Amino acid sequence: MTELVRRIACDHPSGAEDDPLLTREWLVTNGLGGYASGTIVGVPTRRYHGLLIAALPNPFGRMVMLHHLTEMVRLTDRITVIGLGGEERGESRTLTAAGHLVEFRVEDGLPVWRYEVGSIVLEKRLWLIHRQNTAHVQYRLIDGDGPVRLKLRPAVNFRPHEAPVSTPLERPYTVTAREDRYELSAPSPKDAPSAPTLKMQILGARASFTLEPQTIPEMLYRIEESRGYQSRGEVFSPGHFRVDLDADSPAVLVASTEPWETIGALTPDAALAAELDRRRGLLARAPACAQRGPAAELVLAADQFIITPAGRTEEAARAHASGDEARTIIAGYHWFTDWGRDTMISLEGLTLSTGRHLEAGYILRTFAHYLRDGLIPIMFPEGNSAGLYHTADATMWFFHAIDRYLQVTGDRETLRRILPTLRSIVDHHVRGTHFGIGVDADDGLLRQGKEGYQLTWMDAKVDGWVVTPRRGKAVEINALWYNALRLLSGWLDEEGHALEARGVASLADRVEESFQHRFWNDETGHLFDVVDGEDGRDDPACRPNQILAISLRHPVLDRARWPAVMQVVHDQLLTPVGLRSLARAHPAFKPRYYGDLRSRDAAYHQGTVWSWLIGPFIDAWLKVHPEDRAGARRALQGLLHHLGEACIGSISEIFDAEEPYTARGCIAQAWGVAEALRCICATE
Repeated sequence: MTELVRRIACDHPSGAEDDPLLTREWLVTNGLGGYASGTIVGVPTRRYHGLLIAALPNPFGRMVMLHHLTEMVRLTDRITVIGLGGEERGESRTLTAAGHLVEFRVEDGLPVWRYEVGSIVLEKRLWLIHRQNTAHVQYRLIDGDGPVRLKLRPAVNFRPHEAPVSTPLERPYTVTAREDRYELSAPSPKDAPSAPTLKMQILGARASFTLEPQTIPEMLYRIEESRGYQSRGEVFSPGHFRVDLDADSPAVLVASTEPWETIGALTPDAALAAELDRRRGLLARAPACAQRGPAAELVLAADQFIITPAGRTEEAARAHASGDEARTIIAGYHWFTDWGRDTMISLEGLTLSTGRHLEAGYILRTFAHYLRDGLIPIMFPEGNSAGLYHTADATMWFFHAIDRYLQVTGDRETLRRILPTLRSIVDHHVRGTHFGIGVDADDGLLRQGKEGYQLTWMDAKVDGWVVTPRRGKAVEINALWYNALRLLSGWLDEEGHALEARGVASLADRVEESFQHRFWNDETGHLFDVVDGEDGRDDPACRPNQILAISLRHPVLDRARWPAVMQVVHDQLLTPVGLRSLARAHPAFKPRYYGDLRSRDAAYHQGTVWSWLIGPFIDAWLKVHPEDRAGARRALQGLLHHLGEACIGSISEIFDAEEPYTARGCIAQAWGVAEALRCICATE
C-alpha cells in the first residue's frame, strides 16, 4: 500500500492573525482520548495545545502534561532556535525562528516537520503509542555534516486540558533522576489525589540533561483571546536536554505518564513501526472505496475518535465479563468527551464504513447498558463515570445506528440482546419520561421540553439562556421517532413477535398521518421546524432539521412533498461545507460564529454551517434524484478541499454561514468526518 502524504508548503510566516501557519493545526491521538496537537509553526494558540495531553483515570480526566519544547541547534558560530513553541508577552519571537521551517507534511496521519538551518536539514516527527499516554518526538539529520548538537527545553504546567491557561503553576515542581530516566512531579493540592508524574527520557548520542529551572511568563494564546477566555499564562521548564545528531544517529525524546516498564517495552523504532503498521492495517481493512485519496485520509481521521475510555474502569470490567471490550466515540477534539447523539450519528461512518464492525458492536452494547428510563446518555462529563441524560434525540439515533449495524453485519445476536432495551425505550416514551419527553395522546407525535434544558442537537446554552429551546414537537425528533417505530416493528416481526409488532406499526401509522397534517407549511413550501411550541405556535423557520423527514431509512414525509423540501434546502441552506442551521432571510440569522462565548452560542444554530449535515442532505438528494450521483459527489468537494485547512486531514465541526466559510468550533469532529467518509463511498 502506498504511503499517504499531504504536504503543506511553509512560506516565511507573517505573524498576521490569519497566517496559515498559525491557523492550520495538527492532531495525533492515542486511542484513550488523549492526544497531542498544535499549530504547524509550533506556537500554542489554544489551551488544548501540547505534545502530550494524557487521558488519565478518573477523577483526573485529560491533563496537559508536556506543553511544548523549545528546540535549538548549536552551529559553529551560534545557537539557533528552530522551533520556540510559544509567544512571550505578545511579541512573536517565534515567527523569526519559524523561518527555518520549510515544509510540514502528514504521513499516514502523523506530522513531520522539515527545517533548514544554513547547510543543515533536520526532520522532526511525532507519534503517540496506541492506548498509552506516551509521546515520542524524533529528530533526524537529513542533510549536512554532523554531528549537530540539539538542545531541547521542555515546558509544563500540569492542568486539566480545559482549565484556563492562567491556571497558576503548582510550586515547587520536583525533578528526580535515575541514570537516564527523569521524572517531573508537582505538589498535590490539599485533600486531592496525587497528580501523575511526567517521565522523560532522551535517547541518542552523548545525551544528557542539565537542571536549569526557569519560569516562562505571560505566554499568549491567540485563539483563547479571540474566544473571550483567559489568554495569558506561565509555564515552567526544569532544564534542558542535549543530544548529538548525525546521519546514522537520530534522537528521540520520550514523554509519558506510564510506568517505566511500559515505556521501555518498545524501542522508539519499534514503537513507530508498530504505529505505522496499525495505521496501514486500518486502511487495508477499509472497503476499496476508502483505501485511496481523501477517503483514506478520512479513514485515519476516523480512528482518532474511536477510543477505549481511560477512566471508566467499571465499564471496562463489565464489558470484559460479558466477552466485550469497552469502546466509545469522542465527539470532537479538543474539548468534547463522548456524546450519545454524536456517537450514534457517527457510528456508521466511523466503524461500518471503515471495516471496524466488531468495535461498532462493542459501542452499541456499551450504550445499551447505560439506558435509564428510556434514555441513553447525552454525554459523559470529563473525569466522571456517570452520564447525563438531557436529550430527546440521542435515543432515537440509537435505533438508526443499530439499523445501519444490522444491515452491514447481520448480527442478530446483538439485536436479540438489545431488543428488550428497545422495547423499554418505546414504552417509556409512550408513557412519558424525563424532561417533558413523551407522546402526545392526541396525535401520537413526540413532544419534548423542560425549562432550562436544551434537548435537541441545537443545544447551545450560556448563562442559563437556552438559545434555541425548540420546546414542543420538533420536526427531526418526530422523523426519528417514526423511523424508530418502523424499525422496531420490523425487528419484532422478524424475531417472532408479530402481535407486538403490529401494535408498534399502528403507532407508527398514526405518527405518519399526524406528521403530514401538522408539519407541512403551505405558505413556505417546506416543513415547520417545531409545532405546538411552548407559546402554542408553530415555528416556520427554515432549518435543516426537516431533511431527516426524507433521509432516514423510513421517511415520514409524504413522497410527493420531497422535491419541494429539497429545493428549499438546496437554495437556502446548502453551502460548499455543509448546511446552514438557519436560512439567511430569518431575522435571527447570524453570518459569523465569532467572539466570546455568549456571542458564539448566539450564532451556533442561527446560521452557522454544520459539516455533518452534508450526510443527511446527500441521502435525501439521492432519494429525490437517484440518477444524480455526480451531483451528490459535488456537494462533498468543499469538505474534501477542507482537509488541507484547519486541522490537516480532518473536518471541522462548523463554519461561518457566509463566504469564505471560515472553519470554527472543534478542529476535528466525529460526525463531520463520519458523514463525509460515508458519503464518498455512497456516491461512487
